Amino acid sequence: MADKKSKKNKKQQNNTIAQNRQATHEYFIEERFEAGLVLEGWEVKSLRDGRVQLKESYVTLKRGEAWLFGAHISALNSASTHVKPEAIRSRKLLLNRHELNKLIGAVERKGYTIIPLSMYWKKGRAKLEIGLAKGKQLHDKRASSKDRDWQREKARIMKHA
Repeated sequence: MADKKSKKNKKQQNNTIAQNRQATHEYFIEERFEAGLVLEGWEVKSLRDGRVQLKESYVTLKRGEAWLFGAHISALNSASTHVKPEAIRSRKLLLNRHELNKLIGAVERKGYTIIPLSMYWKKGRAKLEIGLAKGKQLHDKRASSKDRDWQREKARIMKHA
């Protein structure tokens, strides 16, 4: 019985499909939201194979809906012949009305931007973590880099002590 639980925990830990590592370097993340994705069948198969890149993607709001642009999902070689896969297309994000209203208000009034942070599996469904973010200046990037290096050095010192 204990073996089954440990196998289940291992599966749950490895549920990340892709991460946008550049996002935390380029932006201050104020708030995080979880959004569902409207995907086609071949896209889900490609996600299971890990063929997705979020590096240059962004989220826009049109007519009260959130859309993911620039996410690159490359098709598998075994994709169906009657489907014409588009690697980079706009994909609709599924959010609650309350969350959408909050995002719309922040983007239009306060000058925030919405960026995808990571894509992962949750209960067999692909989810996208998006962040309400403000851009960093060059000196902010240097400061965060310096803080990260200090945290790493501090961990090394504590490990040897």
